[in-house]
Formats: sequence, structure tokens, C-alpha cells
Amino acid sequence: MSTHAVRDQTPLTRTPAPSGMHSFFALAAIVGTQLMLLLDATVVNVALPGIGTHLGFSPTGMSWVLNVYTLAFGGLLLLGSRIGDLIGRRTALVWGVSAFTVASIAGGVANDATTLLIARGLQGAAAALAAPSTLALIATSFREGGERNRALSVFSAISGAGSAVGLTVGGMLTDWGSWRWVFFVNIPVGVAIVLLAPRFIKETERHRGGRFDIAGALTGTLGMASLVYAFIRVGESSWTDARALTTFVIAIALLASFLINETRVERPLVVLRLFTDRNRALAYGVMMLLPAGMFGVFYFSTQYLQTYLGYSPLKTGFSFLPLAGPLFLAARAAPRLLARYGAKRVATAGSLLTLAGGVWMTRLSASDGYAQGILPTLVLMGVGMGCTMMPLNTFILSGVEPKDAGSASGLLQTMQQVGGSLGLSVLVTVFGTVSRHHRQEPFIHGATAAFTMAAVFTSVALLLVLSLRQPRQHVLR
Repeated sequence: MSTHAVRDQTPLTRTPAPSGMHSFFALAAIVGTQLMLLLDATVVNVALPGIGTHLGFSPTGMSWVLNVYTLAFGGLLLLGSRIGDLIGRRTALVWGVSAFTVASIAGGVANDATTLLIARGLQGAAAALAAPSTLALIATSFREGGERNRALSVFSAISGAGSAVGLTVGGMLTDWGSWRWVFFVNIPVGVAIVLLAPRFIKETERHRGGRFDIAGALTGTLGMASLVYAFIRVGESSWTDARALTTFVIAIALLASFLINETRVERPLVVLRLFTDRNRALAYGVMMLLPAGMFGVFYFSTQYLQTYLGYSPLKTGFSFLPLAGPLFLAARAAPRLLARYGAKRVATAGSLLTLAGGVWMTRLSASDGYAQGILPTLVLMGVGMGCTMMPLNTFILSGVEPKDAGSASGLLQTMQQVGGSLGLSVLVTVFGTVSRHHRQEPFIHGATAAFTMAAVFTSVALLLVLSLRQPRQHVLR
């Protein structure tokens, strides 16, 4: 769902790459990396019913297949950016993609739930190493002006629609092969990137000095993982469950330790002064809340289509194209809309459309067909999300000091990943709590309650957007 990867904040070697086929293969390696990492956050959705049946996941426990990846990705993303400073962006991308490919093989051959979850965590950690280098490498591989703008346009469009396309790809792979192919498909892509990158992408300058914020990475990631586990545990048992309550306490302690640590270290993962700007703090909040609702829509819609409408994985995947198409087109049109109407108006319109789609989903019933129950939501959310993301990036990056540009952009992507994971865990908790109290149609009652909570997330996001002040200038063109 991110339209911008982490921006490098180190000095870059800006020797332009040769044009023609050399530039084509360089862009293919960079965009291929971004697409592979984004797809993996959603491509598994359509395969979840098969994974759950084969490996013995509970209906709520299946959410861990998604959450482990996004938690590791989001929690380690800023640390991955710092490693890229040290070893070089191209090297970080190649190492990250290599590790991601190996972890994908492990996930594809997994025969028990534990092995699969470990593989997903390793995929997320590898993605956190590779992702921060993508946009920085575009800056070093393409000449400033038209050549670089064309590369950025392709990168942004692919990023905008990547998550939605993942649902379609997941359906194709699962239906034509098995759920294991949503992991195996990464092998040829990863190998191609590892072969292309060293040959066609120039290495960036290495930046020595400073220490890794290992304590911040551990306390932040473990704190969020504990919080997600506590919510899912409540969904499987109840709010009086001793293990869930204990984990909530542990999560609070770890997250408090994380915040204290970030105020004391020389090079923190999260630059807390970024939140002193009112607009930026509000925009970060929106960036957490919107994915919190969207991940739930993906998760429960795929199960509804297969369980109640009897769709095959392939048909389920193609059912999400009305989300991907409008999102892609809206993301491409967003710069022109922003220039004409301003960032706040465009973000407000996008948030309203996203909320309308979420509210429509709350009325879903077992008798609804695809055209009545799912299609309007996907179209509205596709246009809404496509119109919202770029203006929010404008608010986040407007007025940022050059030394904080990388941290601000990296924190943006972290908010999306962590927000999606935490939001899904809350929705799974709502689903589990409500479904336990209905003997007839427990899934429908639980899912509509989850969709209602997702609409609440989007409503709060809309209120935050309305509280924004129009920035004086647009920093994204």
C-alpha cells in the first residue's frame, strides 16, 4: 500500500547510469524488489483457507501468517535502513532479496504451523533490509529530470497497486498449483534480481559511524508482537484470559522501554522530534489507521468469498481487480488533483470514499452476492486509497530538515506495516468475541462486527485528515 519507500539520508554517488537497456534492467531490479515485498503482504490472503486446513490453524490463528510478516517488516525497517548506510544500498538490496528468497523456500516446504511462521518472520526481516534501498537506488541509477521522473512514475504506480494485485496473483497461484506456490513464486523473481542488481545498479557511498539501535529494534518489535498476540489471544479465549492479560502488561512495559530508549540513544530508530509538527503527527496517525482497516477487509473478504459464495482461489483473486484498477488510476491522477485542489481537499475526498466503502461492507450478509456485497466496497476503497496516500506523504515530508528526510519517510512505511498488523489483530479479536456468541452464521456476525470496527478506524482517520492544515508548499511532484 505504500507509494514511497524509505528515502536515503546518506550522501549518494550520483553517477548516472547508461541509458537504454542498462537503465531498463536497473529499473526492473529495483521495481521488482518493491513489488515482490509488497505482494507478499497480501498474496497469502487468498491462500489462507488452504493453509489453515493443511497446517491446522484456527480461524483467528490464521491471522498470524500475515501479522508475523508485517510485524518483522515494520519493526525492523528503520534498522534495515541504518544497515544500508553502512554496507551500501545495492549490497543491502541484494542481501535482503537473497535472504527473502531463502525464507520463501522455507515457507513453501513448511509442514507445520511453527515452521511456516518462522519463515514468515524471516521474510519480514529480509524485506526490512531490502526495502529502504529501492527509492535511493533510483536516485543513483537515473539522471535527474525526465529520465528519473519516468522511473519514479513507474515505481509509484507499481507501489500503489502492488498490495491489491497480490490478492489476484495469490488466487492464480493457489488455484493452478497449491498454497505453497505463493511462496515458491518468489524464487525466480529473487534470483533474477540478485543477478541483475550487481551488473546494472551502481553501489552507493558507504556511511560509517554511529551505532545500531539494537535495543530500540528489539523492544519496539517485541512490544508490538506482544500487543498483537494479546489481542489475538483474547479473540480465541476471552478478556479474562490470564495469559492475554499478562501479555498486555509485557507489551506495555516493552513499548515504554522503547520510547525511553529512543530519547537517550545517539541514532534512534524513531526520531521523536518528527512528531512535534502537528500536521506530520496527524498524518502519521492516518497512515496507521487506514491500513488497520484495509488489512481486515482483505482478510475477511477472502474468507467470505470462498466460504459463503463458494469461489475458487482463482475467482477470489480476480474478484479484487476492481480494487487494484481504480487504486492504480487514482494514484496516477493524484499529483494533478493535488496541484489543482490542494493536499487537504484531495486527502479528505479520498478518506470519505474509503469510509463509504467500509460502511457498505458492514451491511454484508450471507445471502449477498459479489456484485451487491463486495464490489461497491472495492471500487470505493480503491479510488479512496489511491487519492489519499500521496497527499498524506506531502504532509509528512513538508518542512522536514534534510537530515531527517530518511527517518521521516522510513517512519511512514513503518506506520503502515505496524498499523496494518495491529489493526488486523484488533479486528480478529472483535471477530472471535462476537462469533462465539452466535450459533447461527457465526462467521457473518463476527465479520460484520470486524468490518464495523474497521469503519471506526477509517472514521477516526477522516477526523484527523479534517484537522490537518494545508501545507504551504507541496514537496512531492
